[in-house]
Amino acid sequence: MDIESAIISRRSIRKFKDTKVPQDLVDKLIEAVRLAPSAYNAQPTRLLIVEDEVTKKVLKENNIFRQEFVYDAPLIIFCLADPDLYPKERFEPVFSKAAEIGGEVGAVRDLSISAQNLVLMATGLGLGTCYIGIVNRDKTKEIFNLPQNYVLPFVIIAGFSDEEPKPLSRKEKSNFIIDKKTKF
Repeated sequence: MDIESAIISRRSIRKFKDTKVPQDLVDKLIEAVRLAPSAYNAQPTRLLIVEDEVTKKVLKENNIFRQEFVYDAPLIIFCLADPDLYPKERFEPVFSKAAEIGGEVGAVRDLSISAQNLVLMATGLGLGTCYIGIVNRDKTKEIFNLPQNYVLPFVIIAGFSDEEPKPLSRKEKSNFIIDKKTKF
């Protein structure tokens, strides 16, 4: 599948076949993440991949997710990033904190880029995915003994789809472009 087809056909999948994702496909997802760009080549992304039922049961007992379908996904991929991997001498933000190259803003930005690589690779491999933004971050870090400085903005679930959601409506292209009006 080419990249355009993957972008067009990707859907949020919430129902999966009860089929294990083969390790070679998991390795391709990880490779897609590994190849993603990042500021200073810091490569802050860290994945915690849960496949086994025992760990999923612990997650459920600790109410890590609100949505029940998450626990049924063959792969639960916690998408984390280490903001401390960027050089300490950051550029002075010119306009706002959002201009920061590293830190938490940079870590979330670079993690998001690598996560999109993962999602598009999954689509190309015939896997369905769904971003999960509601996650008990503190409890997750406690259960897995993760460093407190790691950011955990979202989780991605993946597996072989057992549903075919229809495309959602999308705004027109013109809604995404800001008409620049300058005062020169």
